Amino acid sequence: MKTKRKNVREAALEILEQIEKNQSYSNLLLNNVIKKNELDPKDIGLLTELTYGTLQRKMTLDFYLAPFLIKNKKMEQWVRQLLRMTVFQMVYLDKIPDRAAIFEAVEIAKKRGHKGISSLVNGVLRSIQREGLPSFEQMEDPIERLAVSTSHPLWLVKRWVQQFGYEDTKEMCELNLTAPVMTGRVNTTRIDRETCLSLLKEEGFSVEASEVVPEAILCYKGNLANSTVFKQGLVTIQDESSMLVALSLGVKENQEVLDACGAPGGKTTHIAERLNGTGEVVALDLHEHKVKLIRENAKRLELPNIKAQTLDSRHVQEHFEKESFDRILLDAPCSGLGVMRRKPDIKYTKKEEDLFQLQKIQKTLLDSVSPLLRKGGILVYSTCTIDQEENQQVVQAFLDQHPDFERDESVKDRMPEKIKPIVKNGEMQILPQCMNSDGFYIACLRKKV
Repeated sequence: MKTKRKNVREAALEILEQIEKNQSYSNLLLNNVIKKNELDPKDIGLLTELTYGTLQRKMTLDFYLAPFLIKNKKMEQWVRQLLRMTVFQMVYLDKIPDRAAIFEAVEIAKKRGHKGISSLVNGVLRSIQREGLPSFEQMEDPIERLAVSTSHPLWLVKRWVQQFGYEDTKEMCELNLTAPVMTGRVNTTRIDRETCLSLLKEEGFSVEASEVVPEAILCYKGNLANSTVFKQGLVTIQDESSMLVALSLGVKENQEVLDACGAPGGKTTHIAERLNGTGEVVALDLHEHKVKLIRENAKRLELPNIKAQTLDSRHVQEHFEKESFDRILLDAPCSGLGVMRRKPDIKYTKKEEDLFQLQKIQKTLLDSVSPLLRKGGILVYSTCTIDQEENQQVVQAFLDQHPDFERDESVKDRMPEKIKPIVKNGEMQILPQCMNSDGFYIACLRKKV
């Protein structure tokens, strides 16, 4: 058993190194390592916990380590990662005794480095065990204290406090450190939710119906992607806040819909399902390999009313007639600050100036797709971020420059009961704590007749 555990820690260390070195995505690396090493479910759980946990709390772990590393500032990157990962186990994982975590760390240090490194690792970890951790109370500024204690960059926490207030920001930062619940969307063109839940329970999954979105299910045990129900195209893995996007479009049968940034196809397929085998969804993406994902999803779900093609949506006017769509969805490229629970590396790689650059792209895309909408049609702008620079500011700037568009207040009537209270002026800013989901922004605009 010991050897396996050590392998899991070594695998976690390698993933953490690659993320730091190459700014690789944690979720992709983790999946590759799991596939490559054919780990058993117990080890997959520990590997996931070690990787995400260490990454989620990186700044906090560095704060804890700082007083013990004063003489060793120039250590190799892998050693720092090993110390972070071990302190994470000592502080946050009750089921692993400190002595076991320290022993494993020293063994890895011996294997990968020289005697001096294993002595350093042992010395630092034993000192922490003996002396205890430094206190956050030494930081006088509450915003800095919140940033370090929840491991979010200071610039980001400052922005959020300014935009949402201290309490909402604190709740959001704390929630970002927890694992998200897996959610699925039932393919209602082929099965109803109750039957789908029964089939999943028969397969051994712990699932229940969502209280928010009518076609959503929550999965507490097991990976839906491995279920027969998923393989048969009866369910799609999608976050609940992301499902609200298709609902906000208010599609009706036989309509022509444009999904301007469609990959990997979660919202595209949801729109197609709501068209109920009629009409057509034209789904675009800049990259051919991503368009392939849309096609694969459409095929698995048996949705023939999806036409996916490779195209830069900034040039749609060269390919489609003006006013040729009844509905347009622009799920714009964004900073992804709403999905940190799934991709914790985002908070360390994004910079404040990125938001401004993204805003320029978002505005250009809105300007490009809007002429393709028919009069009386609905345009939905959505992002999986929560920053006003990419959301409210973009929509307001668009409305200021396009007097032929107005906010669609009727979107409130299309939303589930639990969401209605947060719909204001035809838009909704969903913070992760609103429904324990991804952070999301959705604005609904109507082209005047």
